[in-house]
Amino acid sequence: MEEKEYGKLYLCATPIGNLEDITFRVLNTLKSVDLIAAEDTRHSIKLLNHYDIKTPMTSYHEYNKIEKAKYLVDKICSGMNVAVITDAGTPGISDPGEELVRQCIEAGIIVTSLPGAAACITALTMSGRKTRRFVFEAFLPADKKEHKRVLEELAHETRTMILYEAPHHLVRTLAELSEYLGEDRELSVCKELTKTYENTFCTTLKGALEFYEKNEPRGEYVLVIAGKNYQEIEKERQEQFFSMTVEEHVAMYTRQGMDKKEAMKLTAKDRGVSKRDIYRSLLGE
Repeated sequence: MEEKEYGKLYLCATPIGNLEDITFRVLNTLKSVDLIAAEDTRHSIKLLNHYDIKTPMTSYHEYNKIEKAKYLVDKICSGMNVAVITDAGTPGISDPGEELVRQCIEAGIIVTSLPGAAACITALTMSGRKTRRFVFEAFLPADKKEHKRVLEELAHETRTMILYEAPHHLVRTLAELSEYLGEDRELSVCKELTKTYENTFCTTLKGALEFYEKNEPRGEYVLVIAGKNYQEIEKERQEQFFSMTVEEHVAMYTRQGMDKKEAMKLTAKDRGVSKRDIYRSLLGE
């Protein structure tokens, strides 16, 4: 008996607010697959009803992602085509779709992604922040040690940073970011993306914290934060050398095997002065 071919897994991007932000390809796929795995079936039924899609749904969420992924892999291996949708945006981005994709690839199943809305990209492009280099952090980790480690890493990040945050944690997160990144760090607070009351608030971490301490946060937020600039990094690097005398600074390099001339040259570069200034300092002038 001929073995039945595997089906496929389709990652289908859904609207992040406005129901019109969905592609024809996604709609046709949702109508044609055998099963739709939805993060929250009660939420997704509104979308399916809006577009008169009758395909059966099953729940696939954070709390059943490992066992349910095995179930879905079995269905696909039996020949069924399965679409995955999240509550909003592109599956696999800060949601359990990542686990299902991993299991499908391990099982030799073809996975394809149908592009569409993503809150992180939508916010970045309208934020006014630099877009050439950026890092997506999603929600900060719940684990205390990992949470602290990520904040420490972000403090030195030079790329634009994108974070998600829920309204009830926004003030706490802004306070932590202000502590680690500095209260003058610029950011854009984007909320209710693609919805009627969409808003972008360009300010500093201090300004955002003061505002939301007085005004209760409502809706879902995307924080787009400016990276640490290179002038700041260079200033901090130079400042650490000023804790040493010029003699100690030069000696630091000579102990590494450099001759005095090269040590003086590097010391001058570190301190942002001329080699002549270092020479004169060593002479006590």
